[in-house]
Amino acid sequence: MRILGINSVYHESAATLLVDGKVVAAAEEERFSRIKHAKPASVDNADELPLESIRYCLESAAVKPEDLDAIAYSFDPDLRAREFILDDRTEAGDWGTEQGEKTFLSHLRSVPEALAAHFGRPEQRLTFIPHHVSHAASSFYPSGFEDAAILVADGIGEAACTLLARGDKNGITILREISFPHSIGFIWEKISKYLGFSEYDACKTMGLAAYGDGSKFKDAFSQLMWVESAGGYAVDQATANFRLPDFERLEALFGPARKPDTPLESHHYDVAASLQLVTDEALLALAKELRQLVNSDNLCLAGGVALNCVSNVALKEAGLFSNIFVPSAPHDAGTAMGAALELNHRLGGPANVASDTPYLGPEYDDAAIVAAYEAAGLSPELSSSPALEAARMIAAGKIVAWFQGRMEFGPRALGNRSLLADPRSSATREMLNVKVKHRETFRPFAPSVLAEPAGEWFELGKPSRSYDFMLFACQTVAGRREQVPAVLHEDGTARVQLVHRERNPAFYELISHFADLTGVPMVLNTSFNDSEPIVCTPDHAIATFKKTRIDALFIGNRFVTREN
Repeated sequence: MRILGINSVYHESAATLLVDGKVVAAAEEERFSRIKHAKPASVDNADELPLESIRYCLESAAVKPEDLDAIAYSFDPDLRAREFILDDRTEAGDWGTEQGEKTFLSHLRSVPEALAAHFGRPEQRLTFIPHHVSHAASSFYPSGFEDAAILVADGIGEAACTLLARGDKNGITILREISFPHSIGFIWEKISKYLGFSEYDACKTMGLAAYGDGSKFKDAFSQLMWVESAGGYAVDQATANFRLPDFERLEALFGPARKPDTPLESHHYDVAASLQLVTDEALLALAKELRQLVNSDNLCLAGGVALNCVSNVALKEAGLFSNIFVPSAPHDAGTAMGAALELNHRLGGPANVASDTPYLGPEYDDAAIVAAYEAAGLSPELSSSPALEAARMIAAGKIVAWFQGRMEFGPRALGNRSLLADPRSSATREMLNVKVKHRETFRPFAPSVLAEPAGEWFELGKPSRSYDFMLFACQTVAGRREQVPAVLHEDGTARVQLVHRERNPAFYELISHFADLTGVPMVLNTSFNDSEPIVCTPDHAIATFKKTRIDALFIGNRFVTREN
């Protein structure tokens, strides 16, 4: 059975292909279009499909459109029409207004026509899967757990902002939902804008939090968002004012909002730290409620909030669940996979075959690599041991672009579309931020660590397969901090990725060589991009290499250096 999964409702448009219950391809549209997030979250573009991602998924498995048995879309317009409540705190014709809803639903219900236009045939194979069920499915089915409690938290689905559910052999059962305006995801978007970033910059706000004191605004923050004694959390809509560019009440609580590209002040750091603190408290309250509702030792997380590495560690170490799983794409792109997996379950497709590998995107053979170099006027060298040569360059202080195999699915570069550097020098961090990535200097970088010795360097706590996806922020083992300053945040934590030989042999080999050369079993790993989506093709890789100060580029077994 062949099922195509699609997300294009808000942002992070993506597609996934399942064949007999197994995910064989998945990709985000931004990687092809080179437009961050693929498209804006507007009321009039839910039928703007991720056509390049769809094309890739089908072609990679030699599946023609007419060969598809079913198509799943990760949003349910009928559920939205039934449950969404209009919002009077918004702009005319936009989200939450009567006219905005009419426009939104009209475009959602035009998805079959958009598919028909793309495939050149009438489309009757489409099933709309609820957004949060899609998120839940993206985590539960690949987790390998027979049963699990499931927690989904994001901005908003159809009407709910948080979902508590149970997963077992019968599928996913919704236990409780928390509806708008009580949205953790929207709080992060609003505070990010208050701090002078965009609504997509929760990662920057999370990075900023390590520099602040969360206790400074703890009482003030309770007027915006608080944990309820009966369970869960609540948000004051009048103070949040999500849908209007107004910060009057927030400024009354926290002080002046920051204008973009102006200096950060001390209260900005403290606001970010307070937001992180209350987020941890809210998620822990939800996890406690789930533990009472679900008789399982396993917890699955999904939704954009599940990209919060600090909260993920708090949940993992809280003692509520023995095992925790977060997929590589817990954000909206992952709902394309979740919708397909949920539809596979409903249609009686094969169970327990969904893989948790993130390496599901395009890959390129040597002929394509050579052609890309030639088109760019470059003459690469052929290496018999690219992992060793790259490791030697990194040990010598070079920044190496490492492009290998299939592209990752999800927002993290996990060793196949990565920029790599030496973690031992504190100068590496500033050099990457300023000269290569062109981003804020307070933002941290992550270590990719050989799995076997990782516990000698970082306080990993309870094990989780999601360490492979760079989704937990861990403290450094005492005495190690001075050895790897480039991959540590202000608070001494690191967003660790564990690298296993069997899951990514080429990347494992590179880090092993670096460990032999330096005694340090890790490299600094950041996404291969420069204020753009992560590179997808050899052409993208070469273009980014040429416009930045990256020292060397390895694509497959062929490499060029800045000098040649």
